[in-house]
Amino acid sequence: MRALCISTMFRSLPYMEMKRNLIRSSIRLLSTEQRIPKVCIVGAGPAGFYAAQQLLKSSSDVRVDILEKLPVPFGLVRFGVAPDHPEVKNVINTFHKTATNSRVQFLGNVNIGTDVTVDQLQQFYHAVLLTYGAQQDRLLDIPGEHLNNVISGRRFVGWYNGVPSDKDLDINLDVEEAVVLGQGNVAMDIARILLTPIDKLKNTDITSFALERLSRSRVQRVSMVGRRGPLQAAFTTAELRELIKLDSCKTLWRVQDFAGVREIVLTLARPRKRLTELMLKSLDESANDSTHAKEFHPIFLRGPIEFHGANELESIRFTVNHLRGDNIQNQVAEATDEIEVISCGLALRSIGYKSVQIDDTIPFDAKKGRVKNVSGKVDNNLYSAGWAATGPVGVILSTMTNAFQVGNLICKELTSLSENKTGSDGLRKILDCKGIQIVSYKDWEKIDRVEQERGQQMKKPREKIVDVAEMLKIAAN
Repeated sequence: MRALCISTMFRSLPYMEMKRNLIRSSIRLLSTEQRIPKVCIVGAGPAGFYAAQQLLKSSSDVRVDILEKLPVPFGLVRFGVAPDHPEVKNVINTFHKTATNSRVQFLGNVNIGTDVTVDQLQQFYHAVLLTYGAQQDRLLDIPGEHLNNVISGRRFVGWYNGVPSDKDLDINLDVEEAVVLGQGNVAMDIARILLTPIDKLKNTDITSFALERLSRSRVQRVSMVGRRGPLQAAFTTAELRELIKLDSCKTLWRVQDFAGVREIVLTLARPRKRLTELMLKSLDESANDSTHAKEFHPIFLRGPIEFHGANELESIRFTVNHLRGDNIQNQVAEATDEIEVISCGLALRSIGYKSVQIDDTIPFDAKKGRVKNVSGKVDNNLYSAGWAATGPVGVILSTMTNAFQVGNLICKELTSLSENKTGSDGLRKILDCKGIQIVSYKDWEKIDRVEQERGQQMKKPREKIVDVAEMLKIAAN
């Protein structure tokens, strides 16, 4: 009997070994299935959504959480695109498809650096991508910049576009002359909004309070001043064409600014050639235009050195500049001893944005105003894309290209996961403990519906809600 038991036991050994191997395989399989890559994106603007789109495309199992400080998504597309450019906002349709993907979560009303730290996010997620943009504007650091009605161009854009923190902007439009400092597309937008007939703005998604103030504006003349010449202008052909075709507005160029330009226009690269030809054509046509209610004055080769006035702005002093350097695109403006004074009651500074260090642990270049990174990689499992990484350069297309590249980089580095991560479960525990109301994408859709309903009543696409508390109340219902 004993021999039979031993014999039976030995015959059972292969079966037992097979069973153990099966259990080991099941454990390994279960462990692999649980190691789903989890990525957190900080910032729900174009860079964040484009990066999420690329992550979903490149990985079949990645989970993406998009965190946003405000209760509403889309960043610069919602808050930066001019209200009279609705076609640019069509990209929101693409972002909507990404946000409603089953592998994506939108978590609004989450303030990184205050509600949760970047270190904590790195513990919860396999990768953390910073795409929170550039939310401060650069200063000129010249005398008189504190005077009343010396306004941040960024805040002016936020005021008419519904940025909650800009809704109470103190701006006086009861003046006849305004100066926009800078010659990029944002400067063009600002000048155009100031000069556009109110009837053309009332059917856009411009905020109702901005529309009401603009309807009472006395601004008749807007000068847009840049340090360099027409061959270095940063605005695009499309933006210029739109402005010079404005109803009841005359564009007045300074002939001396174009000295020597006609002689070399044919040698320029195609985009610069088209832009320069349009400026020269407008210069020729403006000499014969005598009917106008408002005036647009593009002025080149002037550098601001002082805002002048007692309490209210009265004028701006400029140095007359000349250009140095052989490369036309990269010529540097140098000040001469000659001074010009331009009278104005309103100045809008539009000389660029800069990013901020939202958390002390983020490697940050304060001088350049961007997160320190090498091709999107910051450190360990931390990445950055968009204006937070590159600085405020380029348009939405260049932001898309950059975000796609960084999204690909993250996917390549997520191929082998050494551990599981809690993802949004860990994040929610912290936010719940602090009583932070998380706004989901479905919650945002409630806000969206209310804005559109209010807009319909006013015969416009939407009336943006600018009070965060009201947004949260709607989201909670």
